[in-house]
Amino acid sequence: MLHLRLISPSDRTGEVLAVLDTCPGVTNIAVLAGAAREPQGDLILCDIARESANDVLARLEWLAEVGSIAAQELDLALSRVAEKAEEEVSGEPDDAVVWAELAQDAQADSRVSWAYLVFMTIATLLAGIGVLQNSTILTIGGMVLGPEFGAVSAVCFGLLFGPRHLVVGAIRTLVVGFALAIAVTFAVALIMYRLGWITTANLRTHGELSFIVTPDRWSFIVALLAGVAGVLSITAGKSSALIGVFISVTTVPAAGYAGVALALGVWPQVAGGVSQLFLNIAGMVISGTLTLWVQRRFWPQVGHRSSL
Repeated sequence: MLHLRLISPSDRTGEVLAVLDTCPGVTNIAVLAGAAREPQGDLILCDIARESANDVLARLEWLAEVGSIAAQELDLALSRVAEKAEEEVSGEPDDAVVWAELAQDAQADSRVSWAYLVFMTIATLLAGIGVLQNSTILTIGGMVLGPEFGAVSAVCFGLLFGPRHLVVGAIRTLVVGFALAIAVTFAVALIMYRLGWITTANLRTHGELSFIVTPDRWSFIVALLAGVAGVLSITAGKSSALIGVFISVTTVPAAGYAGVALALGVWPQVAGGVSQLFLNIAGMVISGTLTLWVQRRFWPQVGHRSSL
């Protein structure tokens, strides 16, 4: 369930309570008259089933302009009335997408932050070292550490729901992140090459890592499956499943391979790495967007969406 904290002007609290009283899946309603100071008004607390969140938020959308709406996940709710509230609505909580929450996450993931750039750079460096050392463990470590799927999911959301500046921002985040990561990996590999620590022999395509620079139909199929799994893990709040997505796709290893190959002047490998990178991102965007569309269009319990 979700816990809602609402701040309403005192003269409009009745409207808020009318919505909460008539929407199924709402329970544990409490009103603290005059408790809110900024903004001033009444503090209203309640618990709602995830399946009814979109309907409630859509009907209370006006409150965001004159008051406040905040929601958080409830890890534990021991209450018979809470169980009854969940029984009032159809569907399963894990299948319900809270679209306002997803829109807010997409906005955050479409922005370039220092944390994002640092994680992307370290992940690509790890993958580059993994390539040079023929280390599957380091390569997988770079995959798990890479933060790029947030921006990919923001592109999917923006393509389906808009606004268009969200798509532009998310694409910019991907381009800037990978460009910086490849540039730093290139610089580090070039220094190592000049010091004689590595040679082109270190970049030979090993059996276990050859998939990084040999994009084919299987690479695209894996990217499509990863896009579906990634979107479902985000909308259902299953972070453990998202780790599997990171391990499945070769975006970060491909970027690391391209950076090292660029420093060593092995141009066919550069082309292979860049091709693999674009193929994986394209596959995830296509399948991720289609997954969101299916969730929006066909699943009754997530069929209502507040204005974004």
